[in-house]
Amino acid sequence: MQPHELTLADAAQQIRARRLSPVALVDSVLDRIDQVDPHVEAYVAVTAEQARGAAREAEQEAARGVFRGSLHGVPAGLKDLIDVAGSPTSASSRVRAGHRAAADSTVAARLRAAGSVLVGKTHTHEFAYGLTTPQTANAWDRGRVAGGSSGGSAVAVAAGAATFALGTDTGGSIRVPAALNGVVGCKPTYGLVPRHGITSLSWSLDHVGPVTRTVKDAALVLTVLAGHDPRDPASLDTPAVDHRPEREPDLTGVRVGVPRNYYFDHVDAEVETAVRRGIAQLETLGAHLVEIDIPMTRYIQATQWGLMVPEATAYHEGTLRTVPELYQADVRILLEAGELMGAGDYLRAQRSRTLMQEEWSRILEKVDVIAAPAVPMTAVKTGQESVTWSDGSTEAVSDAYVRLSSPANITGVPALSVPVGHDTAGMPIGMQLLGRPFGERQLLRVGHAYERTQPARSLAPAA
Repeated sequence: MQPHELTLADAAQQIRARRLSPVALVDSVLDRIDQVDPHVEAYVAVTAEQARGAAREAEQEAARGVFRGSLHGVPAGLKDLIDVAGSPTSASSRVRAGHRAAADSTVAARLRAAGSVLVGKTHTHEFAYGLTTPQTANAWDRGRVAGGSSGGSAVAVAAGAATFALGTDTGGSIRVPAALNGVVGCKPTYGLVPRHGITSLSWSLDHVGPVTRTVKDAALVLTVLAGHDPRDPASLDTPAVDHRPEREPDLTGVRVGVPRNYYFDHVDAEVETAVRRGIAQLETLGAHLVEIDIPMTRYIQATQWGLMVPEATAYHEGTLRTVPELYQADVRILLEAGELMGAGDYLRAQRSRTLMQEEWSRILEKVDVIAAPAVPMTAVKTGQESVTWSDGSTEAVSDAYVRLSSPANITGVPALSVPVGHDTAGMPIGMQLLGRPFGERQLLRVGHAYERTQPARSLAPAA
């Protein structure tokens, strides 16, 4: 096994035991980037020389018995909305040409303090305003979409071009590409991980979280990232929690909510079969399945767009008026549409969110987690704009991908996408687990218990 094939947990353990050199690990990942990135274009920029320098420093520290933290010497890719001191934050947009971050974002600083080595910045749909990341190809099929907006991060991890990565999630932008590329994506509770130094899409919906190969890896990264930062007005001062799941989690008595409505409506048959098989596996592990009804489903799409669109337009107001020609057409149209939304529409969306949060809180008193599909279909062909369901109805691809993930953004509850197999075309399928606010430990415990029953997942092919 090559070092780039190791999970984060295994790599960190081997480095701490002095069986693996941080230099060897970083070199292996950089070699893998050279091999696969020309085919998938996961990275905006690769910081190879800086990464090698940081790896040499980490190796020298390890030789003295000094380990900065749990991620010492482990290479990571960061979505190119996340500031790293001295590096460009392009947001995959011409609008940001020449931009260079003056200081680390909170999450970049925390990764650095834990010993992680940045190998590059990963592509996003322009300013995270989309669900496909068009410049990046799916790790399993270059003719299919990567998912978005954290597509570069998910593809890099799936292909072995990063040991782990960070993404952001406003309507599913971590979980969607994680599901479509067969990796784990975690959107934490709103306010758990600070967003200071991260380019915003929608202030009241934005989250930042890890993209990893395994649930255990996600727990390791989340433990490093979580914690209060007063520079983010939404950041909450909560007690520090070690999110790492126990080695052999017991799901006896855990109540898993299985939706009767919404989450299995207009879902591809192969996706539904794989997810229901995953849910059945949780029952085999001791979980108690409870049928539930998802509330206020007719308002979900309107609430998501009613919050996101005007907030995004407000953020881009200056550049939209001065350099509109620098935006890609799809993003510019959405930003211009936001100028047509009135204050009344935005306030109604805020009220709808409050009511939805109250209803979800009642459901989550009856169950410990909810299990459902992460996305309604696997990765579509590049350029496909709509999907036709078995009842003859059609839906835009972007609407379909956000449909099952946006409720967790609206309500702020934590959500986790875990791979549960592939369809007959070989494309990955993801199961979504949703939990109570600040219930990440339970969520990760359930995901880890499921994952331990499955064969080890292989990397996506190199080309």
